[in-house]
Amino acid sequence: MSLSIKILPSLLAADFGKLEAGARLAELSGADELHIDIMDGHFVPNLSMGPDVVEMSRRSVKIPLSVHLMVTSPEQMIARFAKAGASTIFVHVEEAVTCDKQGLLKLIAELGVRPGITLNPETEAEAVFPYIGQASEILCMTVHPGYGGQDFIESVLPKIRTIRERLNSDKLETDIMVDGGINMKTAALCAASGANSFVAGTALYGLSDMKAGISDMRIAAERARR
Repeated sequence: MSLSIKILPSLLAADFGKLEAGARLAELSGADELHIDIMDGHFVPNLSMGPDVVEMSRRSVKIPLSVHLMVTSPEQMIARFAKAGASTIFVHVEEAVTCDKQGLLKLIAELGVRPGITLNPETEAEAVFPYIGQASEILCMTVHPGYGGQDFIESVLPKIRTIRERLNSDKLETDIMVDGGINMKTAALCAASGANSFVAGTALYGLSDMKAGISDMRIAAERARR
């Protein structure tokens, strides 16, 4: 059975003065989940949201919350975001070699949250192979993390294919998410390569009709993987 297509508006692209309204707009427009980027100004140069935004989103919407940690010390933050209402928590494979990433994924799962592993555009596919048995979802960044509105990096597509082939070889139905420069065209390219979960910021929040945008992106992705 093929994995379902999921569309996730990224709250980073919403009006920061109206984040609650932005979360509700995503749900009312038919989003499968809401994606929330957490940046600490160290792992990536930008700063963004904290547990309070996740907690607000959990109160405001019923759809799952996908929380992407771009932080230097995820072990200090995982429990707080789990308590705030995260449904999935992603940690980066690029964390320092001294960081016990398998331990982090185990901790996330023990807290009742889906564990996810993320890799940056320049990171080889093989870097996530030690964790694919633990991760419920693999996030392939298709831009350099830290800022929204960047152009899609097409050279990531072969990496998505490699990861999907490995998952198929291991008979694992694991979601592959892509994030960065995702629109109808790039979502289709990623779907054809094996992705099934799509984070889109400006391509959805920049529309006057997000509902139509989500529907169009879903159709484009479904057609591309046939």
